[in-house]
Amino acid sequence: MIIVKTSEEVVKMRASGRMAATVRDEVAAMVAPGVTTGELSDFAGKRIKELGGESAFLGYRGYPGQICVSVNDEVVHGIPGPREIEIGDVVSIDVGVRFDGYIGDTATTVMVGVTDREVIHLVKTTEEALYAGIAEACAGARLSNVSHAIQRKAEDVGLFVVREFVGHGIGKTMHEDPQVPNFGKPGKGPRLKKGVTIAIEPMLNIGAAGVDVQADGWTVLTRSGRPSAHFEHTVAVCDGRAEILTVGQK
Repeated sequence: MIIVKTSEEVVKMRASGRMAATVRDEVAAMVAPGVTTGELSDFAGKRIKELGGESAFLGYRGYPGQICVSVNDEVVHGIPGPREIEIGDVVSIDVGVRFDGYIGDTATTVMVGVTDREVIHLVKTTEEALYAGIAEACAGARLSNVSHAIQRKAEDVGLFVVREFVGHGIGKTMHEDPQVPNFGKPGKGPRLKKGVTIAIEPMLNIGAAGVDVQADGWTVLTRSGRPSAHFEHTVAVCDGRAEILTVGQK
């Protein structure tokens, strides 16, 4: 069952979303050669606490980090640790914050001195795919219109959509109905209603779509060994264009 939020609940999600976006942007600004993924996670944990929230990831199904930090061929759920960031790396930062009982979930991908045009194209297109999906998330539209817009944006330029991991409804818990795939035919699935809150998160690969979960039970790698990119916003469905809840401070 798709959960529709009241206007009061959306206000609370707006607050958690802004908090998550603030931490996302501050962590992204820290990404540089020599910085470890563990340092990024530690900073995020401190900032979330300072802002009055708590990490929605730490301890979730046993996850050990404050945030997820995925590098190069790590698609999602990379566990922060001693790995140092290097020139040429592609670093995906995924932040979830719980505040006043509701969760904001957001991700971005940062390039560190990347000059490879194919990788730059990957990151740019993944972000564009996110906004293509958001543009379809309006009241009355079919859920699969969101999915199809993302798939079309990716595949029209030769990139591959990860199919094993998808977006999701979100609110008091991290994963609510509905699932929001990044692929599918348009005009299918339930109609979106005003007040539905979903996390839209395209994950795109170069070369092939296949992925594998590693022995740690979390880290997802591209089967090809080539880079992946990940962008995500939590949005609230409205009568017109969806409201992006995970917007940073201006």
